[in-house]
Amino acid sequence: MASVSERIAARIESVHDTISSAMASANLYSGSLQSASGNLSGAMGAEAMHAMAERLLTESRAMLAVNHQLEANLEAAHLDMVALQADLEDVRQQSVLDPLTMIYNRKHLDGTLLVALDDAQTGNSPLSLMMIDIDNFKSFNDTWGHQTGDQVLRLVAVALKNRLRDSDTLARFGGEEFAVVLPDTELEGGVHCANDLRLAIEAKELVRRSTKERLGRITASFGVATCWPGDTPASLIERADRSLYAAKEAGRNCVIGETGLYDSMVGRIRA
Repeated sequence: MASVSERIAARIESVHDTISSAMASANLYSGSLQSASGNLSGAMGAEAMHAMAERLLTESRAMLAVNHQLEANLEAAHLDMVALQADLEDVRQQSVLDPLTMIYNRKHLDGTLLVALDDAQTGNSPLSLMMIDIDNFKSFNDTWGHQTGDQVLRLVAVALKNRLRDSDTLARFGGEEFAVVLPDTELEGGVHCANDLRLAIEAKELVRRSTKERLGRITASFGVATCWPGDTPASLIERADRSLYAAKEAGRNCVIGETGLYDSMVGRIRA
């Protein structure tokens, strides 16, 4: 961002200098034209007329060169601004991505959830929130090291992203916890989606890249909550988090919906 800002400032200064130079040249040229106009109103000999014409021709050529330079500089500025705009978009994208998993970060999730809640409440449409926690994640770090733990996070992120809709928003909530905003989704649909994701994660086998050693399968627990009238992002997250905690308490590798009907399809789906 600092680099882009410096380039913008340098380009603006360059364009300002070019325009200032062109305006100074234009003012001088205007003065010469006014002077020539005054001379033409009086009696002039052929030699004086020829000298004035030569002077105006020289100044016209100089003014043309200044205009060409201004045009070139402005075109270069335009191209540079287009490149800077692309760089700024890259910076914007990077600012909302988690650098490890390359999915959205908590900052983007908070903004997305706020808008999604407003849309759902205004349009009276369903909205669900899914919270996901990798089971026994600490043991991966303690047993195999943090690099393996990072690999687990990336593997889970890919498994989740590949099975979600374009309209869904997947983000790393923090640590080994993920969140998914599910617009136009009732609680039952959210639970079904969560179970599909749970199975997708469970199907992945972790392999150490350096030695190709098989380290076992990954599992995750899921909690799902749905939007109620008057909900805020904090209240919806709190209920989804409570459902996630219930899934952990129920033995992990399962999905718990906020209804608490653990024996129904809406409430709990076990492995």
